[in-house]
Amino acid sequence: MTDFTEGDGKTLWHGRFADGPAEALLAYTVSLPFDQRLAADDIAGSRAHVRGLVRGGLLDAHEASAILAALDQVEEELSTGAFTFGPADEDIHTAVERRVTELAGAPGGKLHTGRSRNDQVATDLRLYTKRAVLQVAEGILALQGVLLARADEVGDAYLPGYTHLQRAQPILLRHHLLAHGWALARDLDRLFDARRRTDVSPLGAGALAGSSLPLDPVGTAADLGFARVFDNSLDAVSDRDFVAETLFALALLGVHLSRIGEEVCLWASEEFGFLGLDDAYATGSSMMPQKKNPDIAELARGRSGRLIGHLTGLLTTLKGLPLTYNRDLQEDKEPLFDAVDQVTLALGALSGLLATSTFRTGAMAAAADSPYAAATDLAEFLVEGGTPFRDAHAIVGEIVRRALAGEASMAALVAADERLGAAAAALLEPGVSVTRRTTRGGAGPGPVAEQLERFRAQLSADADRVRRG
Repeated sequence: MTDFTEGDGKTLWHGRFADGPAEALLAYTVSLPFDQRLAADDIAGSRAHVRGLVRGGLLDAHEASAILAALDQVEEELSTGAFTFGPADEDIHTAVERRVTELAGAPGGKLHTGRSRNDQVATDLRLYTKRAVLQVAEGILALQGVLLARADEVGDAYLPGYTHLQRAQPILLRHHLLAHGWALARDLDRLFDARRRTDVSPLGAGALAGSSLPLDPVGTAADLGFARVFDNSLDAVSDRDFVAETLFALALLGVHLSRIGEEVCLWASEEFGFLGLDDAYATGSSMMPQKKNPDIAELARGRSGRLIGHLTGLLTTLKGLPLTYNRDLQEDKEPLFDAVDQVTLALGALSGLLATSTFRTGAMAAAADSPYAAATDLAEFLVEGGTPFRDAHAIVGEIVRRALAGEASMAALVAADERLGAAAAALLEPGVSVTRRTTRGGAGPGPVAEQLERFRAQLSADADRVRRG
C-alpha cells in the first residue's frame, strides 16, 4: 500500500508511476464533483474501519485516536464548507484520506490498511442507498397522505371512470384517488425490498480477494448497521445489483407519478374541467395572459423518461463487465443520485399540487351522468332477470345505437322495452349507477368505505416501517 503523507498533489497510487497523470486523464476520470455527497458515508465507513483495525491489532489506541480525531475535523470542515479540495483529489475518498493524513500525520498513513477503494466505494454507496430509500419512502408517504386526506374530503363525489380514454362507468372520486395510493404503496414495498438486498457490508473484501491482515468484516458490518456481511469478495466489490434494483423501483415510481401528472393535465384542461390548479402550483404564459399551466404535472410526466434512461443506462454498463471491479462502475453514482433527487422533488411538488387543487365535482358529475354510462347496469339488470349476459349485452347495445341515431332518448327507449321497463329506466337517473358497485374493491360507496380503512391501515403500517428504518 502506498503511503500518502504529503499535500503535494500526489495520487494515492503514485509510487508505481515515474510521471504524474496527464491533465486529460484527471479531467476525464474525476468523480469528485458528484461523489462529494458520499462524504458522510465515507467518514462513517472509515471510522468503522479504524475500530476494526484496532480490534485486529493493526492500530494502537494512540494511532486510532489521532485518526478518529482527524476524521471528526474533516467531517466538520465538510459540513461548514471550510474543507479545501486539492488538485489530486479525484474523488471524495481520496480527499478525505489526504486531509486525514495532513491532520493526523504518520498515523493517517495507516487509515487505508487492509482496505481498497473498491470495497470502500461499495460500502459508501450501500450506506447512501439505504438512507436515500428512506428519504424517498417519506416522500411517498406524504403523497399518499394527501391522497387519503382528499379522499376523505370529497365524500360521495363521483366522476366517469375511463378505459381507452373513453367514458366507461361512474366511479367515486375517492376510489380514483385511492387507486394511485395503492400503486404508491407497491412502490414503497419495492424500495424496501431492494433496500433489504442493499443491506450487506462489503467492507473487508479489499480490492477483490480479501486480505492477509487480521481484519474484522463482521465487526465493521455490525458497527455500520448492516444486516449481513458479504460471502464472496469478488462479488462484494463488483455487485451493483442493488443500484439497478433501486433504479428500477425509482423508475417505476416515476412512471406512477407520470400517470398522475397525465391525469392532472387532462383534468385541468377546459375540455375536462375536473380540476382547478392553485396559483402557487401553476405557471402562466409569457405571451397568453389567460393561461394557467400544469407545469409540475408535465415535468413529472416528462422526467419519468429520464428515470427509465438511468436504469437502462446502468444495465447496459453492467452487462459487459467481467469480474471484478472495473472503472465503468463509476457510472453507477450519477444516475442513482439524480434519480433520487428527481423523484424526491416530484413527490414534494405533486403533494403540494394535489393538496391545493380544487376538484370541480359538478363538472365531474355532469360527465358521469350520461345515460350511456349506465349501459352495463342495464345489462346486469337483465342478467338478474335470467337473461344470458351476451344476450343482455346485445339488447342494450342495440338500444344505445338507436338512441345515438336520434330515434329517441336512451331513457325513453329503455322504458318502452318490455324486457327492461320503468325499473330499468330508473337506473339512468343521475347518481344512481355509481351506487350499484358492491363487490370488494369496487367503486361503490360500500366497498370504497371498506377500502378507505384498509388503505389507512396500510399507510400506518408503512409509516412504522419507515420509522424503524
